[in-house]
Amino acid sequence: MDSEKQRLSIEAAKLYYQFDYSQQEIADRLGVSRPTVSRLLQHAKEQGYVRIEIIDPREDVNALAKALQDQYRLDTVLVCYSPLNEYEEIKKSISKKAASFIQEVVKDGDIIGVTWGTTMHEIALQLEPKPVRGVEVVQLKGGVSHSQVNTNAMEIVNLFADAFHTVARYLPLPVIFDNLAVKEMVDKDRHIGRIIELGKQANIAVFTVGSVKEDSLLFRLGYFNQEEQEQLRRTGAGDICSRFFDEKGNICSEEINNRTVGIDLPELRKKEKAILVAGGQRKIEAIRAALAGGYANIMITDQFSAQALLQ
Repeated sequence: MDSEKQRLSIEAAKLYYQFDYSQQEIADRLGVSRPTVSRLLQHAKEQGYVRIEIIDPREDVNALAKALQDQYRLDTVLVCYSPLNEYEEIKKSISKKAASFIQEVVKDGDIIGVTWGTTMHEIALQLEPKPVRGVEVVQLKGGVSHSQVNTNAMEIVNLFADAFHTVARYLPLPVIFDNLAVKEMVDKDRHIGRIIELGKQANIAVFTVGSVKEDSLLFRLGYFNQEEQEQLRRTGAGDICSRFFDEKGNICSEEINNRTVGIDLPELRKKEKAILVAGGQRKIEAIRAALAGGYANIMITDQFSAQALLQ
């Protein structure tokens, strides 16, 4: 009788745990009642025929965060759990985590500098109002597009400003000028100068990284000719605030950089909180290069990207 119970318990456990049969389907297959199947499954667990292991992703991400913090000498790392290693799913997960973190750390009198891009747009959409006073929100780079592709630049800075009960400060310019002389002339404008200076004064900067692949948002916006795109793909690893850098985090084209409107990358190293929000396999090279350049002291990413960055 015991050997028969053992056989039935193991058979029921295999059908239930390995092949996803319902208890009623198992009862029909074994020729017993459904309550008997329930008792057989319980017996299988008690006898050690079945071992159930619970994987808590929060435990794994905490360990990954600590490893990243140590390896890249960051002040804070938050690794969120993404159910899939797919860019859109990762973007949703890290944006939600970033919005929550930003809301937590912003306090009265802060100056928040923001960039634009699809990740930044997701973060902005997730922000909830917070009752703070004297906060300012400023755009860290120009946001006017040369194409029909929407940067959501104005919406992003408006959403940040709405969340913290303030007025948005825009840079209503192309992010990269075709002509250096025109860009230098614009730099002399008092209004533009005040906005750029406010970006320098920001104690919080929120930004992501772009890749130098063909589907890069900046490439689709029409700022670069074919020769410039090829140069950036050949020498660049990524961009922050539309300033392109190589694998060591150094500017890879001074000529393009001089035509770019917005905060200079070394200014990010001076921020109290320089928050890099990025993830996805196509951005690993850019993230690693940004960290090599020391442009962030806080990073928010996902467990798949964290694992890749630690390799």
